[in-house]
Amino acid sequence: MPPPVPLRRIADLNAARALFAPLASERAEIAAFAYLDPEWRLLGLRHARGSTDTIHVPIRAIVADALVFDAAAVLMAHNHPSGDARPSEADRALTRRLARLLHALDVVLFDHLVLAPGAITSFRALGWL
Repeated sequence: MPPPVPLRRIADLNAARALFAPLASERAEIAAFAYLDPEWRLLGLRHARGSTDTIHVPIRAIVADALVFDAAAVLMAHNHPSGDARPSEADRALTRRLARLLHALDVVLFDHLVLAPGAITSFRALGWL
């Protein structure tokens, strides 16, 4: 029997950027959630699609997925089709809420990346996580 295929590691911001890079060019807002094990290996992904300027993030589903995957961390990303990678106040409020809910389950919201063509903003790099 062949050995299992190793899981992709998301060990740093560059790996996270590479994973989520295709979102930057989308015309509708898309949020993506990567579920990571304690060694930062990718366990699974969930995507949610919105309109050109808004998205409904299924928080209950994100938390449920974290439990099902037995994730140690979640990495969130979404795009801004407007081309402006600066997080909105709604982005910040959602991130705080999701981080609190995941923390209660001993899961870390490791980062929230906002992508636009040619630009990326990291909540962790800004000190917001």
